[in-house]
Amino acid sequence: MDLHTTLSRQRGHVLDCVAGLSEADLHRPVLPSGWSCLGLINHLAHDVELFWFRAVLGGQQEAIDELAVTADAWQVAPETPSDLVLEGYRRQIAHADAVIAATDPDAGLAWWPEGHFGDWRLTSRHQVLLHVITETARHAGHLDATRELIDGRQWLVQA
Repeated sequence: MDLHTTLSRQRGHVLDCVAGLSEADLHRPVLPSGWSCLGLINHLAHDVELFWFRAVLGGQQEAIDELAVTADAWQVAPETPSDLVLEGYRRQIAHADAVIAATDPDAGLAWWPEGHFGDWRLTSRHQVLLHVITETARHAGHLDATRELIDGRQWLVQA
């Protein structure tokens, strides 16, 4: 299985974790830190898909400019419809997939936010894919646990 397929499966897992939740449950903070399911998905859309693929890997000026004006992606206003956030995530996935498809597997990065991460730096498309798979899978796990706290649904049940 290639890295892009693995990433696609993790993205699907994220969306499956929140499928069927009510508007109130999607907006409800579950943990003391205050994030909600929609906040986490909005974070994945902006701070992960848009940032790593459209900005860092693709160097798309529009994405870089959007990052400069994006408020805290973890916060979603209570009046924001969940469909808007979920569709935003799907849209960023589609944009990211287009960048992945158009980028040579051995390509370097088109843009890097100097000073943003200190000395830590990724240098290739391969490293970006691995990083995003890790981050998306981590957050899918957060959503698994959150879903169980909300309504008891478990992704994998051990017999």
